Amino acid sequence: MFEALSDRLQKVFGRVGKKGRLTKEDIEAVLREVRVALLEADVNVNVVRSITEEIKAELLGKEISEALTPTQEVVKSVHNKLVELLGEKHEPLTLSPTPPTVVMMVGLQGSGKTTTAAKLARMLKSQGHLPMLVAADVYRPAAVDQLKVLGEEVGVPVFHRQDNPVNIALGAVKESRTLGADIVIIDTAGRLHIDEEMMQELEAIRDAVKPHEILLVVDAMTGQEAVNVATTFNERVGITGIILTKMDGDARGGAALSIKRVVGKPIKYVGVGEKLDMLEPFHPDRVANRILGMGDILTLIEKAQRAFDEKKAAEMEKRLLEGEFTLEDMREQLRALRSMGSIESLIEMLPGFGGMKKMLKNARINEKELIHMEAVINSMTPEERRNPSIINSSRKRRIARGSGTSVQMVNRVLKQYQQMKKMMKGLKKGKKGKKKFKGLPFGDMGFDITKMLH
Repeated sequence: MFEALSDRLQKVFGRVGKKGRLTKEDIEAVLREVRVALLEADVNVNVVRSITEEIKAELLGKEISEALTPTQEVVKSVHNKLVELLGEKHEPLTLSPTPPTVVMMVGLQGSGKTTTAAKLARMLKSQGHLPMLVAADVYRPAAVDQLKVLGEEVGVPVFHRQDNPVNIALGAVKESRTLGADIVIIDTAGRLHIDEEMMQELEAIRDAVKPHEILLVVDAMTGQEAVNVATTFNERVGITGIILTKMDGDARGGAALSIKRVVGKPIKYVGVGEKLDMLEPFHPDRVANRILGMGDILTLIEKAQRAFDEKKAAEMEKRLLEGEFTLEDMREQLRALRSMGSIESLIEMLPGFGGMKKMLKNARINEKELIHMEAVINSMTPEERRNPSIINSSRKRRIARGSGTSVQMVNRVLKQYQQMKKMMKGLKKGKKGKKKFKGLPFGDMGFDITKMLH
């Protein structure tokens, strides 16, 4: 989402780096470029004006550190301001000391509110909570059915009945105590546009159940309109936080960079994909790092830890220390890598990615390569997966036919496997007895991301 802004800012910083010291004229010239970059990213004009003035005052009002180059000094100042603009720190869900915690989801129709409610329930369940979803949208066709299907998919109960939204919400809170649910997530009705009837209904639900959190779900792709929607909802209902959906899209990022400063409420979570596990806590410092090309290694590690099963990791570690590494192990690595998101998004989190963008700009990242590799392994017999040395020419042809690929693809998989196995032997010699395989699955296992570039 922030790619255009990131590219523009890095070009600005590149020009600063050619100077030995910063003058007042240099600072003003750089900030003009920063201002244009932010405006092009659809950041609110008043926000742009205020933060550039604040950066200017900061740079002019202090001695330039001898430990930093001019580029580093400007980057440091812009980074600090971006972090402040985005919210300074992650603000988690407010939990009631006496369950249940009531979370009211509000937003316009089409923002992804119902799906986000299910995503939030899934995340909370993975953290050890017992959430319950509430179908309080009685107007949109199939809204209740959609939530029931999503609830079944994430494994949480869904409260629904024929009644008005206020009574449904009250009944759900009462029912949660019977079921032992500690978090109640109410999916309220939306409209295509803000109207008085919707606002009155939301106010009535709020006054009846007194929620601990009122989370506004807004589509990041709508840019400054998302900020306007958040302002109106906050004035009428009193939101406590924001969830931005479609952060994996190609919008310019203006909503994320404006909404906290304009509305005064934090972005708590972001939707980064359609799958139900693609809701992430919003960390302002990490987002600022990515905008400035510094990477986001902490989020990358967290993705890896979620993707790679701890029990399987322990079993694999034991086998590897005994000198075993099979194609079945390799298949587990491929599945873990695929579950972490697109290769492009993973590379973007690596520190120093800013300098790689030109190299990757014209490269096509073939996501299907991972699927084809797994299909090849699936087409092998258990014996072939455990002992690839028996795979001769006729077996390769059979595997290629069964996987819908080619003999060349089968050979590539076997070659990649041999390279990974060789690396495993090296790790065994140098790291014996150490818990090595619980970090980045594709990193520790030696998976070569560059093989995905064409």
